[in-house]
Amino acid sequence: MTLPTISATRAAEMLRAGDALLVDVREADERARSHVPGTAHLPLSRLDDARRPGPPGGAVIFHCATGARTAQHAARLAAHAGDGGAFIVAGGIDALRRAGVAVADNRSAPLPLMRQVQIAAGSLVLAGVLLGTLVAPAFYGLAGFVGAGLVFAGTTGFCGMANILAAMPWNRRTA
Repeated sequence: MTLPTISATRAAEMLRAGDALLVDVREADERARSHVPGTAHLPLSRLDDARRPGPPGGAVIFHCATGARTAQHAARLAAHAGDGGAFIVAGGIDALRRAGVAVADNRSAPLPLMRQVQIAAGSLVLAGVLLGTLVAPAFYGLAGFVGAGLVFAGTTGFCGMANILAAMPWNRRTA
């Protein structure tokens, strides 16, 4: 079973009318930075162990950052649909914002962990290439090491860099 996609404008209409519950499927670090007040939180990483959010019989509208994750996991989300039906918001939280749904922003919250990993890994690869070109070819090893770590993380699901960054002081307050 898959879930139908609705526009952010239609989702906003349903929310204003009280016809549906909005459910945020992003992880806690992303939600800490911006979220729609009053929404339920059901991160995809805990979806299989969770029960259906909201009152029985009501419609549920799932959203993520862009709509890509909800579309990718539509079959898993459908298990939480209930009798009132379930939908995916096209365009995610940014589309909801453009449709007039109030979004609470906390710019003092740390960047989402995956963005931190991307910044750190990209910086290390760039430094390795630049240092390898300008200083000594041995620095190319840094770029290779980071690349191997990313391949390992992608194939096993374990990202050592994410674990290290999660333990950093600026990330502890959102844990």
